[in-house]
Amino acid sequence: MIVLSIVLQSLLVAYYVFSGFAKLAGVKYWVDIFNNLRLPQWFRAVTGIVQLLGAAVLIWGYWNAGAIAWGGIWLGMTMLAAFLAHVRVKDSFGKSVPPVVFLVLIVLLTVWHTDGLTNAFS
Repeated sequence: MIVLSIVLQSLLVAYYVFSGFAKLAGVKYWVDIFNNLRLPQWFRAVTGIVQLLGAAVLIWGYWNAGAIAWGGIWLGMTMLAAFLAHVRVKDSFGKSVPPVVFLVLIVLLTVWHTDGLTNAFS
């Protein structure tokens, strides 16, 4: 289970680093998504920073396993908000599924590391 957790953690770090930088860089794909969601472009940049901070906490989790659960909660709330933004504009099922998939993966990782919620900073 430890290997699976590290693999999942690494994949999520890669996704959130890539996605966070793409949002900050103003990649057309993300600009279009935020326009479709009727969210201001400054919120795209904030979301990119939030994702990069979450990825940094997951990276910190390689040395301090307790940090993984806190990073998971942080990124999980982000994915829940993303899903609700898609629901708010009545996006299609296909456009609403990606945040749910990442939410499920983050929840799995967080549940595996719930013991870290009490000792993340020790």
